[in-house]
Amino acid sequence: MSSGSILEANEEKETPFSNNNDSKNNEPATPQPEGVKPAGPPPPPNGGFAAWLQVAGAFMIFFNTWGLINTFAVFQTYYESGALFTESSSNISWIGSIQCFLLQVTGIIAGPIYDRGHLRLLLVTGSFLVVFGYMMLSLCHEYWQALLAQAICVGLGSGLLFTPTVSLLPTWFSSHIGLAVGIASSGSSLGGVIYPIVLYRLIGPIGFPWAVRTLAFIALGTFIIPVIVMRQRIKPPKPRALIDWSAFTDYPYIAFAIAVLIVFIGNSVLIFYISYYPINKGFTNNSLGFYMVAIFNAASIFGRIAPNALSDRIGVFNTFVPMALILSITVFSMLGVTNAAGMVVEAVVTGFFSGVIVALPPVCFAMLTANKALIGTRIGQGFAIGGLGLLIGGPSAGAILGTTAPLDWTGLWVYGGVAIAVAGFILIAVRVMKAGPRLMVKV
Repeated sequence: MSSGSILEANEEKETPFSNNNDSKNNEPATPQPEGVKPAGPPPPPNGGFAAWLQVAGAFMIFFNTWGLINTFAVFQTYYESGALFTESSSNISWIGSIQCFLLQVTGIIAGPIYDRGHLRLLLVTGSFLVVFGYMMLSLCHEYWQALLAQAICVGLGSGLLFTPTVSLLPTWFSSHIGLAVGIASSGSSLGGVIYPIVLYRLIGPIGFPWAVRTLAFIALGTFIIPVIVMRQRIKPPKPRALIDWSAFTDYPYIAFAIAVLIVFIGNSVLIFYISYYPINKGFTNNSLGFYMVAIFNAASIFGRIAPNALSDRIGVFNTFVPMALILSITVFSMLGVTNAAGMVVEAVVTGFFSGVIVALPPVCFAMLTANKALIGTRIGQGFAIGGLGLLIGGPSAGAILGTTAPLDWTGLWVYGGVAIAVAGFILIAVRVMKAGPRLMVKV
């Protein structure tokens, strides 16, 4: 509890006693500290129609931000074919990496704007940029054009939407926050199922430009829901700084941000190459290879909801640590795949455990933020640090993979597995910082 909250509580308790002394003994009242603020906002409703409407709106935000990013494996595979332009795997992956990075790093700006009470402005602006970016992508014929439209424009729009969304939900829920964020983040999995199938099924019949415009029209229609229903419950009494410098001396917080950075490097390997890997190795035909993205994301729906619901009972770090370590093992297991059946199993298993990588960090950042008035700023700058992993992950994985046959898939999966394992061990250290070595404690 902050010192301001303690002073407020003491003031409420001591005022009746002081007034009683004045009437009986004519003694002066106990002096109250100057600058004591009125009582803070009421506790989160932790449910109810209005609260679950926020989850519905957040679901659609995830659907159109991370859901579209989860579709990038289809874009990557299509771009690799040379139908639109000719570039190396590493250069192509820069499009997805920059898009992912901007989704995260834009939170440095979006978080403080949210803290100032401008949620509606962020929703409208972000929605416009996402739709506009994909409309412009449909007109692209060169690599640099796709980089501007898909990476920069869509990435900035997604960032204006993502951080306010994950900052909003903890102000509406307390004990059910894990479940609420899990349900909301499952929107990214559903988007990662629907968008790849729509894109793949339409590229042939109507061509790439109209297939991409169809994605933009779907996003435009579904963005209406969050713009209408989402509303900010808590606004800080005064504007906050763009950066909370005290966070850099909060060792559990900064260690967790570094863990997110590293785990995003490993997870981006899956996001970018889950489709191209079986096609290039000959495990599947092109059709099933494209559908690997949908299978991967369908499994991650359960990986976002079930672990988050469990985290409400046993603690977020008690859930995150084993899930990250198991995900590392499943990435290493990619080396043992030799046929289509094995690839489908890998897509399901890695999809489930990778769901945690997107769903739990917002809950962890909220838990590590004592002053909830700073939650937008803290989550924004935390994801900005973590977003460096998404910027690094794709291109570095492409560089390891190489450009000449045979591609170095062994190096790629070892790289991803080691990164996630290292992040898992850092998460263990953060848990020890917060609760010590004791196992049977909720943290």
